[in-house]
Amino acid sequence: MGSLRERERDDGGRERQSRQTGELESIEVRASSLHGRGVFARRRLRPGQWIGRFEGTPTDEDGTYVLWVWDERGREVGIRGRNALRFLNHGTPPNAEFEDLDLYAIRNVQPGAELVIDYGEAWSDDGCDADEDET
Repeated sequence: MGSLRERERDDGGRERQSRQTGELESIEVRASSLHGRGVFARRRLRPGQWIGRFEGTPTDEDGTYVLWVWDERGREVGIRGRNALRFLNHGTPPNAEFEDLDLYAIRNVQPGAELVIDYGEAWSDDGCDADEDET
């Protein structure tokens, strides 16, 4: 059995189509105790399970709902989120992480649990950009 990426290539477009449907079935957006709205599991998610793809428009400006990723040329590119994954909150320890624009569970996630990711070193656990604390 190959890696997840190899399995994606082996089955042509069927996996992508089922993934698009699966995203709506496996998550929901609702009020979060962490911050505003959050993304919650509708069903159990296992480590390595694909959750969804972050979709949006490219941007050079940072802001709310912007995910920064590295493109194929090694440049950092911002994507202004337009789907449910834009509501992912920061949390430690994270239970999900991005590989490019695809989100995967990295631990077991029970139904009703909020999905959280690590926003990175520039983010502090109190919900502020760490650079803002230094001024």
